[in-house]
Amino acid sequence: MALTFELDPAFDRNLRDGITELWTDVSNADGSVGFVPPVTTDDVRPELLKHLVAMAEGRTRLLVGHDEEGAVAATAFLSLNTHRLMGHWLWLYTVMVHPRHQGKGYGRDLMDAAAEAARGIRGIEAIRLTCRGGTGVDRFYASCGYKEVGRVPDAIRVAEGDDRDDIIMLLPLG
Repeated sequence: MALTFELDPAFDRNLRDGITELWTDVSNADGSVGFVPPVTTDDVRPELLKHLVAMAEGRTRLLVGHDEEGAVAATAFLSLNTHRLMGHWLWLYTVMVHPRHQGKGYGRDLMDAAAEAARGIRGIEAIRLTCRGGTGVDRFYASCGYKEVGRVPDAIRVAEGDDRDDIIMLLPLG
């Protein structure tokens, strides 16, 4: 069964807890979403709070995917540019599909829903994202139409002696 996506859902305790648990589970499954395992919900909450502040200020929008049981199964945050010369594209952050749902095509569904959401935002012509090298996720994004447009070697330190490239990817929406 497919996920049901919603842009800018009403935010309540259940959604907050669902995103926190999703982010923790994805991180602990070695997903590259800002943490290195092991991670607890207490580690994730302050990062989610930063997204929530940006949402309250109108700088970020939340796309959430619910599974057939209504649980939070996927998220992506669309972050608008505040720079007057870069308002024609947005950033896509914290793209996650719960590990129990991976391999079902939900990642591609999430990326399609994010692109559709971005197309619905006035003036947006492209989506940019970054990803951690060495994970293979750049190949996934490329399969969704994103092109690598830049790379900063060794910009992400996962652990002492384990530096990864920061890969910048772009999806034109035109």
